[in-house]
Amino acid sequence: MGHLVIGYMSKRIVIIDYGVGNLQSLKKAFNFLGAESVVTEDAAAIAAADALVLPGVGAFAAGIRGLQMRGLTGAVKAFAKSGKPMLGICLGAQILLERGYEFGEHKGLGIIPGMVVRFPKSAVKEKVPEVGWNRVEKPKGISWNGTIFNSLEKELIAYFVHSYIFESGKPENIFGNTTYGGYTFCSAIRSGNIYGTQFHPEKSGSAGLTILKNFLKIVK
Repeated sequence: MGHLVIGYMSKRIVIIDYGVGNLQSLKKAFNFLGAESVVTEDAAAIAAADALVLPGVGAFAAGIRGLQMRGLTGAVKAFAKSGKPMLGICLGAQILLERGYEFGEHKGLGIIPGMVVRFPKSAVKEKVPEVGWNRVEKPKGISWNGTIFNSLEKELIAYFVHSYIFESGKPENIFGNTTYGGYTFCSAIRSGNIYGTQFHPEKSGSAGLTILKNFLKIVK
């Protein structure tokens, strides 16, 4: 239990249930770290959260539709402006951007500038989707100190399952890079209090637990 974080049982960690995502494995990871988390689709609970996690597996349009059907888009946008920590995972990170081009063009939440596009076929020399472990590198000029990637500068290897990638609208929002099949893409984004990972921390072993522990540490 070396990863146990003391003092976080009183913090309200909310995991949004919007019909997509591996919710229970994420909840179990937080429980392992000593944090009580709540899975909910209630807008009032989201507003009252100390930290918010937007997970997700599946298509961009399905993710946006899931939030809309539950009336949660406004709650998520309002939380993003609150300054409290927010973490999007895989699809949950993708829909934070402005647009997605999976099975057509779809409007995202527009919280972070950029769009989500498929791996370019001509540039990737491996099979798509990418499924498996890969390294996340720190971009030049970016510090991971005091962030969710704190202490992982030497080695961050994470688990990916995806065919679509971030195209950040602002270079300063690129928080991590990964190379797959000879093609380097943005695998983590950040805008102030808001983080997004293309990979799954809850499936990424010790490094993933460190990321979630660091996320808990920045909760006030």
